[in-house]
Amino acid sequence: MKTVKIRLSVMNFLEFAVWGAYLTCMGNYLGRVGMGNEISWFYAIQGIVSIFMPTIMGIVADKFIQPQRLLGLCHFMAGISMVALFYLGLTNPMPDKTVFITIYTISVAFYMPTLALSNTTAFTILKDNNLDTVKDFPPIRVLGTVGFIITMWIVNCATFNNGELGFTFGQSEFKFQYTYMQFLVSGVLSLLLFIYCFTLPQCKLTRKEQQSLTEQLGLNAFKLFKQRKMALFFIFSMLLGMSLQVTNGFAGPFLTSFKSSPIAEIADSFAANNATMLVSVSQVSEALCILLIPFFLKRFGIKTVMLMAMTAWVLRFGLFGVGSPDFPGVTLFFLSCIVYGVAFDFFNVSGGLYVDQECDPSTKASAQGLFMLMTNGLGATIGTLSAGAVVNHFCKWENGVLVGDWTTTWLIFAGYALVVAVLFMLVFRDPAKSGKTKMSVDTATEYGNDPDGFTN
Repeated sequence: MKTVKIRLSVMNFLEFAVWGAYLTCMGNYLGRVGMGNEISWFYAIQGIVSIFMPTIMGIVADKFIQPQRLLGLCHFMAGISMVALFYLGLTNPMPDKTVFITIYTISVAFYMPTLALSNTTAFTILKDNNLDTVKDFPPIRVLGTVGFIITMWIVNCATFNNGELGFTFGQSEFKFQYTYMQFLVSGVLSLLLFIYCFTLPQCKLTRKEQQSLTEQLGLNAFKLFKQRKMALFFIFSMLLGMSLQVTNGFAGPFLTSFKSSPIAEIADSFAANNATMLVSVSQVSEALCILLIPFFLKRFGIKTVMLMAMTAWVLRFGLFGVGSPDFPGVTLFFLSCIVYGVAFDFFNVSGGLYVDQECDPSTKASAQGLFMLMTNGLGATIGTLSAGAVVNHFCKWENGVLVGDWTTTWLIFAGYALVVAVLFMLVFRDPAKSGKTKMSVDTATEYGNDPDGFTN
């Protein structure tokens, strides 16, 4: 049993290490090669492909190819594409925008489904070994966050200049976080995971002797919208998903913008020159908060946990808006990064566990894909493009740095998150006020027995 957990931990480590290499620092590179105004589109592309690719790959994993094998194949395509982006940057300091975006789209189109496929693979292997997903999955998932953090640190500190590799916390325009080298790190890790996936235990497909056309196409998961409680869950998942990529896309350029400050103390500050390292505190918090999920789900249930996540998003944006790189303002940046753990984990990980418990075994991969569609698909796409419009209105690129009225920008994002939280409180019923006992982890399917469990 221990060996199974270790193997799944390695899988999760590589899964998120691939993403951590470029997700939070890509904006700085794009700004330097003339694609700064398109940052929101690069992150929106992740959302656009998540509208259909996770669902399609979920159907394939449910019906045709074992999830762990499909996970590997997707990483092969994503990895090759990332290496191609590195080659474009290596051979041309100002890559052709159309070619660059096309290759990037192919890469994320195959990477985004792996977020759901890795969950499906882990859940299936754990259950095949008689392990409890709610209890045993969060510690495994923590290694994914550790992988994300490590690659963030690597691209933050690593430099490559005139064929020489180095590391520094100080100022350097040759840091991976500003160059195409971040894509090479991601591509190599993705290809490594491709190989590793084919060493994992088999996840046998669940088949029914008699299936309707809807079942054969794997569209069963969409029937979850017929349940009022699930429809509301997915709607609020989409609304909350609109916040997911905002700081991934713009936290780096925001912190780096302080390098243009006329005040030397601010321009030379750690925060201004190590944006990726500072943002990695968010992932450290995420790793710790994952371990709290079983307790909070058991003690409070999914409704209160989701509300905690929404409140944390308000603080995430608001603290960025009022903080500054110098002391004591920089402590607000750190606090923003700390609450990110609650904002992300209490939504994404808890939501994935909830969906897994609510659906039929034959549609688990499809249902995870549907959850991804609503959050990283529709939600993230709408949210990222909207955020990009706000940023481009209040800020502009000057000499490779995005400067402007960042305070107003972040407070607008905080206001949106607050509205979503208030709507959630009005629509979702408080279990304590309804006289219901708090849901335990082992009886999570109580939601399925109470059609009004989420409503007034």
